[in-house]
Amino acid sequence: MVRLPYTTALTTLFSYGLLFAFGQLRDFFRKLIDWFKAKNVKGYAPICLGLEDFYVRRLYLRIQDCFGRPIASAPDAWFDVVERYSNDSNKTLKRTSNTTRCLNLGSYNYLGFAAADEYCTPLVIESLKKYSPSTCSVRVDGGTTKLHNELEELVARFVGKPSAILFGMGYVTNSAIIPCLVGKGGLIISDSLNHNSIVNGARGSGATVRVFQHNSPAHLEEVLREQIAFGQPRTRRPWKKIIVIVEGIYSMEGELCKLPEIIAVCKKYKAYTYLDEAHSIGAVGQSGRGVCELLGVDPADVDIMMGTFTKSFGSCGGYIAASREIIQHLKMSCPAHLYATSMSPPAVQQVISAIKVILGEDGSNRGAQKLARIRENSNFFRSELKKMGFEVLGDNDSPVMPIMLYNPAKIPAFSRECLRQKVAVVTVAFPATPLLLARARICISASHTREDLMKALDVISRVGDLVGIKYFPAEPPKIAEADHDKLE
Repeated sequence: MVRLPYTTALTTLFSYGLLFAFGQLRDFFRKLIDWFKAKNVKGYAPICLGLEDFYVRRLYLRIQDCFGRPIASAPDAWFDVVERYSNDSNKTLKRTSNTTRCLNLGSYNYLGFAAADEYCTPLVIESLKKYSPSTCSVRVDGGTTKLHNELEELVARFVGKPSAILFGMGYVTNSAIIPCLVGKGGLIISDSLNHNSIVNGARGSGATVRVFQHNSPAHLEEVLREQIAFGQPRTRRPWKKIIVIVEGIYSMEGELCKLPEIIAVCKKYKAYTYLDEAHSIGAVGQSGRGVCELLGVDPADVDIMMGTFTKSFGSCGGYIAASREIIQHLKMSCPAHLYATSMSPPAVQQVISAIKVILGEDGSNRGAQKLARIRENSNFFRSELKKMGFEVLGDNDSPVMPIMLYNPAKIPAFSRECLRQKVAVVTVAFPATPLLLARARICISASHTREDLMKALDVISRVGDLVGIKYFPAEPPKIAEADHDKLE
């Protein structure tokens, strides 16, 4: 949990206040000019209106060159970033034919499967020739291939559940599944920092939604006791069902879920557990089986396990793994299964091949090596950043490590200077994070070498000094101390 220092909060609020004041002033004069020009179509209200539109025009567009940077190669440890320019103060950006080779610290390519792989790529090309890029059909019509059935069985075996179902998009896996599991008369208790796909799924379900403090089993228990005691609004009837939704690794915090404690609370109050493993499956655990394996939790204690193939497996889509009864219910009722085009066959083959590499079923130990490397790289990079004085969120073993920036002026400064020194980073601000908690999110990959990480640390350290985001005193170098002791 971030504890924002008073002085940092004050200066950040002042910066946003200044931007807001000047933005409102510019909007005032813009309205005067528009009134004289009379450009608005008579009788139509503006489509874009309100604070969201103001934020986009007066804050986001100023620094939009730091977001949505197009790339021209596979998202490996190094990739080609397309250069862009603007002639109208960043209102529009135009691509050029030039690219810059940059160290990639932004992609979710945790195990390095997003680039060409000696085992996966030939099989994917073969499946492309056999099945084509798309099934052009939904799963219940002509959109189920042998590959889809094979992957569902493989996922269920991999995560330790009886059955699984696939979806063509990770975001939809949450937003479409949750309304099928709980509705009116039900209760969803969600972690305060859950992903937007969970938030939208909960809102669309019709169930009552309550939030507990981030990663706090004690507060979860308080909310459960209070809600069970009071029952449904107005009628006070008992809840039809209660589902507690958490994430394995929180994508903006890099923190591991306190899963054993949360499951204990859910068992005590007979609530179902829904675990989102988008960022943890394949990336953590001795054999890549996610936070259940890492934290010693029996998968049978988690009622619904959700995950995506976009991070560790170098593909697209998502899955739900649960009991056979739940999966059968989803196959009969979920719109994303009944009406959406099924997952692309080559993408399915990529996941199958990647899981087989992780499990060692490709006849090599490359999977074990990748898992050891992502763990070693993540822990090394996190510890070095902390030694330099950066405020880094998250836990050990997590490949996601946010570096806190706070001030809005430091967002573009950090991003642009890193890119100038050929290191591509992702900066995240409102509305993806709270207004005062802007950050740079570093994602580490097993494909990064130690030389890559050392270069990244050197660049980030120099940029951090330039921008002023080392909020803690740096540790003195141990080598220098040892040399000093020898001289004495």
